[in-house]
Amino acid sequence: MTTTQEASQEASPVPVRGPYIADPAPLGLAAFALTTFVLSFVNTGLFKVEPVVFGLALAYGGIAQFAAGMWEFAKGNTFGATAFASYGAFWVSFWWLTGHTDLTGSPEGDVSNTVGLYLLAWGIFTAYMTIAATRVSGAVLAVFVLLTITFLLLAIGDFATSETISKIGGWCGVATALAAWYASLAGVTAFTHKRQVFPVATR
Repeated sequence: MTTTQEASQEASPVPVRGPYIADPAPLGLAAFALTTFVLSFVNTGLFKVEPVVFGLALAYGGIAQFAAGMWEFAKGNTFGATAFASYGAFWVSFWWLTGHTDLTGSPEGDVSNTVGLYLLAWGIFTAYMTIAATRVSGAVLAVFVLLTITFLLLAIGDFATSETISKIGGWCGVATALAAWYASLAGVTAFTHKRQVFPVATR
């Protein structure tokens, strides 16, 4: 190696993982929370117009949350990247499934069972992410525990074609959204106040 090459290597800065990127977790949590909140109230039966959720599912729950996942990748956070990118993709798939897929020609029982399978698969994913969340914080763990229960209840509601179980799943979804909002609030205020204002039970 020549002296010129050595000098060039010494002058090159050592790359540091995304130090210029703000914490994307509060954005990802907020996008997840708001979209989940609106859809869950539809699932409770208190509000009937599901298409109101479609724009949120694509723009905020989908695109914004997926972007948060990409920024988590840049910061080297495997858990945050996997979670936000996956649930961002979930919301885009929900937007397409509910707003752009014509299921009118399919038998009602087949539709319920297939949607139940879709929800169950997401419940399985959320359950193993819950195991990983035990090493993040109590606030994030609460979100994943509640979300696992929500997915499973909604899946059972579809499999059993039980409106009551689906409504209970809707209320669990509301609780999940509130927990995610709290975790987002804790992250935002920790940055603006330069200290942890709202406790998150860090692991």
